Amino acid sequence: MALYVQKYGGTSVGSVERIEAVADKVKSFRAQGHDIVVVVSAMSGETNRLIALAKDIQEHPDSREMDVLISTGEQVTIALLAMALKKRGIDARSYTGGQVRILTDNAHSKARIQDIETQRIRTDLDAGRVVIVAGFQGVDADGNITTLGRGGSDTTGVALAAALKADECQIYTDVDGVYTTDPRVVASACRLEKITFEEMLEMASLGSKVLQIRSVEFAGKYKVPLRVLSSFKDGPGTLITTEDEDTVEKPIISGIAFNRDEAKLTVKGVPDLPGVASRILGPISRQNIEVDMIVQNVAADKTTDFTFTVHRNDYDKAYQILQQIVAELGAREYVGNKEIAKVSIVGVGMRSHAGVASKMFDTLAAENINILMISTSEIKVSVVIAEKYMELAVRALHAAFNLDKADTVCE
Repeated sequence: MALYVQKYGGTSVGSVERIEAVADKVKSFRAQGHDIVVVVSAMSGETNRLIALAKDIQEHPDSREMDVLISTGEQVTIALLAMALKKRGIDARSYTGGQVRILTDNAHSKARIQDIETQRIRTDLDAGRVVIVAGFQGVDADGNITTLGRGGSDTTGVALAAALKADECQIYTDVDGVYTTDPRVVASACRLEKITFEEMLEMASLGSKVLQIRSVEFAGKYKVPLRVLSSFKDGPGTLITTEDEDTVEKPIISGIAFNRDEAKLTVKGVPDLPGVASRILGPISRQNIEVDMIVQNVAADKTTDFTFTVHRNDYDKAYQILQQIVAELGAREYVGNKEIAKVSIVGVGMRSHAGVASKMFDTLAAENINILMISTSEIKVSVVIAEKYMELAVRALHAAFNLDKADTVCE
């Protein structure tokens, strides 16, 4: 029999009926003899409701008190799920992050887990209980309630699985696995049976929103097998695990990710001198604007055009910063474009198979799609293109790499 840590997100526990359904699922695992630790989020919409209440009181809420407030959402869910399990004859006990003693640093709203005390959980499991833990929260060394930030419940689940040396961490959500791309864009997209931590990290960072990057990083670091499953229908889901020899030998792209939330900025005619990149990007980074892709082209007249991308929400701020930088550098001009998108192919097979990038470029050229920027790593190639061509590009690439036909990935 196995030890599973199961995490259920806000939509999975969004109503009393959904909580009852989760209780039925947990009961079925217990009936098979498995030990179960459940991590739950707040009911969908509850955290936003609590934040709105805080802002009705204080325009910029105190960070400590905000964590005290929004941590109550998960406290409601753990108690209701424990009641639902007890009603089914399953002994269960609920705990807040502080009661379990998930120790974090003191960075309110974005705390990092430092340690987890597992003795209380193990005692309950040995007694045959299901343990239910509030996700997204912990306590610092002074006993203050902290929250882990976006994707915090996933992180709680993975961290508990690592601390308990669980056989698997199962993330239940509103999708039934990780797909080769978004099925809303490509109807023939396939659910992947297995994907590596590296591939999932790339997919998550490039636009796939199935899992938060932080939880995948944590799982990869501690080698916790992750499985993405649906709360709403049965199925094997997608296993996220370490790379094996068979995976390396597959000449296959695992998936295509895309991101519409990109914007591009270019400084033209910059003197080609040491330190120019730092002088352009330094003021950008000091405003907490994250830069993604960077391209620099040096012309024959010893000037350079410097292009970079940022999140679309940061475009206006970055554009204003460039106005001053351009004057200081003596650059010719600066321009911006918010109507772009990033499309990426991801696969560990790229390490050992040549020609993947050229096939991508040929495919886009055949569709008359112009590439504005290119970025690569060992297992991915990303291009920036005009946003209006994004879905066409994704569909063309999906077909070109046979992702809708490979028996190894399709259900």
